[in-house]
Amino acid sequence: MIQLPEPAVDGGLYPAKRCIGDTVTVAADVFRDGHELLRAVIRHRGPGDRSWRETEMHRIDAHLGGVRWAGQFTIDRVGRWEYNVQAWTDVFGTWRDELERKLAAGQHDLAGEMSEGIVLLRAAAENAAEDSDRQLIHYALLTLEDDVVPETAKHDAVLGPELFAAVERTQERHGSAMLEQPLAVAADRKRAQFGSWYELFPRSWGGLRGVEEQLPRLAELGFDVVYLPPIHPIGHTNRKGANNALTAGPGDPGSPWAIGDETGGHDAIHPELGTIDDLTRLTAAARQLGIDVCIDFAIQCSADHPWLTAHPEWFHHRPDGTLKYAENPPKRYQDIYNVNWETPDWRGLWEALRDVMLQWVGCGIKIFRVDNPHTKPFPFWEWLIEEVHAVDRDVIFFAEAFTRRSVMRHLAKIGFTQSYTYFTWKNSRWELSEYVSELAYSGEQEYFRPNFFANTPDILHAYLQHGGRSAFEARLVLAGTLSPSYGIYSGFENIEHVAVRPGSEEYVDSEKYEIKHRALDGELLPLVQRLNLIRRENAALQEFSNVTFLETANDALIAYAKHAERNTLVTVVNIDPHNAQQGVVVVPAHLGTGPSFTVHDLLSHEYFQWRIGPNYVRMDPGVRQAHILRVGS
Repeated sequence: MIQLPEPAVDGGLYPAKRCIGDTVTVAADVFRDGHELLRAVIRHRGPGDRSWRETEMHRIDAHLGGVRWAGQFTIDRVGRWEYNVQAWTDVFGTWRDELERKLAAGQHDLAGEMSEGIVLLRAAAENAAEDSDRQLIHYALLTLEDDVVPETAKHDAVLGPELFAAVERTQERHGSAMLEQPLAVAADRKRAQFGSWYELFPRSWGGLRGVEEQLPRLAELGFDVVYLPPIHPIGHTNRKGANNALTAGPGDPGSPWAIGDETGGHDAIHPELGTIDDLTRLTAAARQLGIDVCIDFAIQCSADHPWLTAHPEWFHHRPDGTLKYAENPPKRYQDIYNVNWETPDWRGLWEALRDVMLQWVGCGIKIFRVDNPHTKPFPFWEWLIEEVHAVDRDVIFFAEAFTRRSVMRHLAKIGFTQSYTYFTWKNSRWELSEYVSELAYSGEQEYFRPNFFANTPDILHAYLQHGGRSAFEARLVLAGTLSPSYGIYSGFENIEHVAVRPGSEEYVDSEKYEIKHRALDGELLPLVQRLNLIRRENAALQEFSNVTFLETANDALIAYAKHAERNTLVTVVNIDPHNAQQGVVVVPAHLGTGPSFTVHDLLSHEYFQWRIGPNYVRMDPGVRQAHILRVGS
């Protein structure tokens, strides 16, 4: 019996996710009736492989009398991997074990047992592929069949570890069983799991060429991804004005999410931002610096989008013939129209959207931030992601889905590489520890990759509005040390914190509706740069499901440890942006440190002597908002 295999998402209905270089640990309950010994292997193959490779599995709870077996294999390329578990009865191992136990109990007259051993060795000799194995088995057979050889010598011959290893390599897999179907693992490049993101509006930086000029500085700051909101032409009809006003002034540029005008739609670039050649040049320059360029994929159109004329059947019409603009009551989006997914020409619509995305892939775009994917059909996304990956498997799909948890999880299962999360709204110690623990250990970690954005053009949380610089420092460190993928939207480093009105999470003078003149000169950039360097130099911060929350004796302080091989970090953050807080960080023995050890604060470059048990900490806003402590260095 082979039961409860893992990793398995929904019983194998969807693939688990890993990245190049990851070790996949496969486990399953393996047992049978009776007391015979078993053996088990992982059978696995990667994309393009025709044959299966095997890795040995071992019981991991034998000391508890359990039946859990585990083994590992390593991912060395992107694409779809498959694995199965094969188990069988170890006939020779069972015979050998019984013989050992009988001898240990002082039993003699084991001629019958020896005759059984002869039969097993003869079968093994016939199956042996290696001459060395065959010769070793033949020698054991000659020893058993020789009447002159003492019984003790025969026992020594058949119980030798070399013979056991040879027979194990050659004997038939008696009663072999496997899972009914192989299970899948979707392997991505490392950027799918780890990266520091910076979001900017190109029109506030001098267009695409202006963004290109900023790339060396962005690389110096440690950013891996530059994310651009929609870069397409913007409609004129019902264009929004400053601060989302219903009427635009003569100089108002409109919202980039109102896509399309007479110059083009989703396949065009706003003339004031540049050309397709400029975008191709930008992505090439970014690639030279190790940076990915991400663009927004928003499936919505302004009233001036060419598709409304060429394909009116792709849009919602009321019975009186008027077009139905986008709404999410009480919000109303008078400047955009959603497509009609139930159009009779749904196939034409799907193919047009695929062609748009493939055009940008051809320009060097490797990441798409998908706007509101939860409001579009799930089968469409499954199909689209598969179509794009058939052309370029390195493309990453980032879901902007602030919605019900089940929906967010399902989007991840059907192919989205990463997702926004509720991190922005988790600000207390208990909210953070509960939410992060759920993401890390509930089973979601097998397929759901979080990206902790500290702010977005739409989300300026009250914590940032009222907490001053200390609040920004706290949220930056939390995002960058809790999650391997995190991001900030430009303006964060400048401590932009004023909302359009009390109770709103929208920025006053939002960049969504007006052009700003940006520069990389924010007061938080030195901390951003230091944090990004720490993230790159410490493997513990490049994983998610390795977090252990620590007791602090003060709910205004949150502390957690992250561990990877030979790398342990303890982060402590004062989440009260207004007051000094003190407490203790309790280091448990199971963290694996020595009784007493040195920690190095990677932010302040100070050294402290810590120990297992409570360690005093004090955090003063404006002086120290956080520790990032590397153990033993």
